Amino acid sequence: MKEIDPWDVKEVKDYDQLMKSLGVDSFSQYTKKLKNAPIEIRRGLVLGHKDFSKIQESISKKKKFAILTGLMPSGAFHFGHMSVINQVIYYQKLGAEIYLLSADLEAQLVRNIDEQKARKIALEEYLLNYLALGLKKKNLHFYFQLNGPRKFKEYQNLSKLASAKTTFNEVKAIYGDITPQKLISALTQTADILYPQLEGIKTTLTPVGFDQLPHGNFSRDLASRMKFSLPCFTFHKLIPGLQGPTTKMSSSKPESYISFDDSEKEVENKIRKYAFSGGGATLAEHKKHGGNPEIDVSFLWLKYLFEDNDKKLNEIYNNYKSGSLLTGELKEILIEKVNSFLKEHRKKREKAKKELNSIIS
Repeated sequence: MKEIDPWDVKEVKDYDQLMKSLGVDSFSQYTKKLKNAPIEIRRGLVLGHKDFSKIQESISKKKKFAILTGLMPSGAFHFGHMSVINQVIYYQKLGAEIYLLSADLEAQLVRNIDEQKARKIALEEYLLNYLALGLKKKNLHFYFQLNGPRKFKEYQNLSKLASAKTTFNEVKAIYGDITPQKLISALTQTADILYPQLEGIKTTLTPVGFDQLPHGNFSRDLASRMKFSLPCFTFHKLIPGLQGPTTKMSSSKPESYISFDDSEKEVENKIRKYAFSGGGATLAEHKKHGGNPEIDVSFLWLKYLFEDNDKKLNEIYNNYKSGSLLTGELKEILIEKVNSFLKEHRKKREKAKKELNSIIS
């Protein structure tokens, strides 16, 4: 699995081929079965899965299940991070227990971010925004990797016991060349993924990007050898960065993303200056031949993040493709959507501060 590096996220050009070559099943059969699903599921951002049938059964029969997800406290919270938490919030509404961890240990081992800074980012950039987006305190179990969850001793032992169930040859086959720090990080992630089972919840789901597939396979292999139930996974495409449909949002490149703290003017400037266009080379060409919404970042952001109404999205798609809607006009639609969203979100974030204090106190 050397073509995927979970520590260096890259956009995948051919997801169908990737899924076929790596044994990931298509998620398409579940998109219509999940009622009132978020836009990420309805619009096909979630492409693949491993064992999601167990989650579907738990939902339909109202059986207990858990979601395990983590946040990487490495930089500003931006719209590329929203797709995962929207899925988590959806499953929480369906009754899932939510296990949410801050990967501060991994941040320290792999990204050289000290504990204090990682903690501040996790709380002020991530958890606060999660609560404002709709994550509820009920059924929420939050912890830092460095501190561990409630059953700290058992959690610590999980990664140690997991290390006895693998070999360097297997690790190399999954990850390629790997440093000791990354190996510890991978074993710790396995402990995180399996931890809900220590609390009696055998059916678990972890929604991740395709870049995390090596971690998913590694944890499932170790789970089978440690007599745990195999954890389930869903895999989604990345929301593209502003600079093109095959680029990613990177915390080290502010021009690639819109932060939840960006001002209205910053939002306008970034979209107008950086949002990749699928329009014609000239105004005349665009009006004559139309644009390509499939590669236009403004349209893709509307599709996966902001335009919930299918009829309106189809209208934008057709107008842009016909050339009657210009690139500048499409960008203005996105600017209005983003700024309207952020204006309301900031109000919700202020209210969420009280809830945040109760979670971490």
